[in-house]
Amino acid sequence: MRLLSVTALALPALLAACADTALVGAGSDPRPGFALLSSKSRDATGASPTWAQNSAELAANEARVKALIAGKTIGPDTAVQVALMNNRGLQAAFADLGFAAADVWETGLGPNPALAVGISGIGEVGIADAFEAVIVGSLLDLATRKQRGALAMTDFQIAQLNVLAATLALAWETRLAWIDAVAAFEAAALVGRAQGTADAASELAAELGRTGALSASDQAREYAFTAALAAERAEARLEARLAKERLARLMGLSGPEATFYVPDRLPSLPGRRPGRANVERMALEHRVDIAAGRLALDRVAREYRLDGQTRMISDIALAAGVEVERTDGDAGRETETTPVLEIGFEIPLYDTAALKGRRGQMAYLHAANALAQTAIDARAEARAAHAAVEGRYDIARHWRDQVLPLRRTIDEEALKSYNGMLTSTFELIADAREALEAELGAAEAKADYWRAEVAVSAAIWGGAAEGDTE
Repeated sequence: MRLLSVTALALPALLAACADTALVGAGSDPRPGFALLSSKSRDATGASPTWAQNSAELAANEARVKALIAGKTIGPDTAVQVALMNNRGLQAAFADLGFAAADVWETGLGPNPALAVGISGIGEVGIADAFEAVIVGSLLDLATRKQRGALAMTDFQIAQLNVLAATLALAWETRLAWIDAVAAFEAAALVGRAQGTADAASELAAELGRTGALSASDQAREYAFTAALAAERAEARLEARLAKERLARLMGLSGPEATFYVPDRLPSLPGRRPGRANVERMALEHRVDIAAGRLALDRVAREYRLDGQTRMISDIALAAGVEVERTDGDAGRETETTPVLEIGFEIPLYDTAALKGRRGQMAYLHAANALAQTAIDARAEARAAHAAVEGRYDIARHWRDQVLPLRRTIDEEALKSYNGMLTSTFELIADAREALEAELGAAEAKADYWRAEVAVSAAIWGGAAEGDTE
């Protein structure tokens, strides 16, 4: 029995040489595309995300988060930074970016050759009469590898923009949650202050009732007002607690990890009226969804051109190898080795050129119109957000400069009248109720302004935000 050997073939070396080193390098990066994503996120939000890929990095990240928030009163920038570092849903989105990079890596390596081995004539005399070994590779993949590599890279860039959109959306949502939490604590503080005044008035009403200077009905009105304020205060505290819990969830914190505080009131209105004359241009330049739409349109065009190159022949395969045949003759057993080189291709039964051309045309029209609509929506959202932030600023300033000063004047005069026994306790209670409503209205108008500021940023950069744009 003889051992048959197969000589080294050139086809595997040819396929290996065709690997795209640039694609392989881009796809095999430990954090593919993350540097650009981090830079864009920092430009839009002022915060940089962190991609933790092992236990050591997770531990370091948790230590940094703890240093930022433990026992501290945090602002919106800190809340956003912690969310981009610690939110596990965002970490899952980063893993999706790694999946897209793996596809680029695979495309860069090129197609794997297939090994086919055939043995015939197995009998008692020997192992076999004939032995054939061939390695098959796709020539079509080799011929179009540059175009396929460009498509894979475009898909990766689209995935990168999708992850960036998720990052920005989390940043806007976290900033809104911080505003909601602080606004809730501010409202609770206003109700609590009114509750303290009402408690003092109740004690005075009780003393007046014992002396007969205050009727039972007036005492009941005073007690009802105090009881209603107690219920409102409890509800305001609950709203503040729930708002802080939502903020902690977006920051990736739970239970004992949420050892941070938020301020008791929102920042004051800026001194100047906000305004961006070029908000539409900025949206067209920076919006993530517009950039993704451009890439999608480019991808359709590339894919259509690739289909044009391959629409007549589905695939071409090159088979290279050797065939070893053994025969028994008068001169004894002879072995003959013959090189094998075969080319095969598959031709469709029907000419699908028109079909593929039609599909490519419709796909391009779909992508082009979708991009145009995205640009229209972006400009409209930018205009609406700009109008909303200006309007919300004017409303909040009106509450601050007009309504609240008038309410303070009314309260001062009402207290003078009450001290002079010119008005009843019930009238004083009614004035106190209206004063509280004015304070709460001014605080909510200020919160609406800061929410509108977030909506403007989201309209310029992309990503979902729930700020008022109407």
